[in-house]
Amino acid sequence: MGGHGFIHDKLEIKLLVLYIMARVATPINLATLTELTFCDGGVGYFDYMECVDDLLESEHLTRENGLYTITEKGRRNSAIGETSLPYSVRLKCDKNTADINVDLRREAQIRAEIEERDNGTQMLKLILDDDAGNLLTVQMLTGNKEHALRMGKRFREEPEYVYNGLLALLTEDTKKQVKEDFNTSDNEMVEKQDI
Repeated sequence: MGGHGFIHDKLEIKLLVLYIMARVATPINLATLTELTFCDGGVGYFDYMECVDDLLESEHLTRENGLYTITEKGRRNSAIGETSLPYSVRLKCDKNTADINVDLRREAQIRAEIEERDNGTQMLKLILDDDAGNLLTVQMLTGNKEHALRMGKRFREEPEYVYNGLLALLTEDTKKQVKEDFNTSDNEMVEKQDI
């Protein structure tokens, strides 16, 4: 059993897990689910893990490639039982899932995929989506995996910079605008170094 908190028995833990899973924006890994579930001090780890396994077995949740998703059956049962969870726990879950959802949506919309080719080179595919659909997809050949990983990481950190830079290159006065942007960023770097 868990410690101090509002959630104590396995049915309450299952309802809590379903409540959380019904509110996350995308499938999540076990670490994220665990972090969200332990918003209440009454949840014990071993009971929690047993409940997750039970929810998988009863087809309230599915697990694919290490990511957990709620099923329609799970959504129905969550909607039926959510009011039995204490209001303060639901409020805390709502806040925590809202915070996580910002990161989950951004992660889902900004992707870098690497495909190894037969000749040992890597094909890097950079994808930027928004709520309406795809904004940008770029594929490029890279010489090695390390380079592709570095480029993918950089893209995920600031995809807007890549998108806006590409737009600038493809629109009028591109050379002038790119030079101005380049000179501005160089001047900013010099000013930061002087400080």
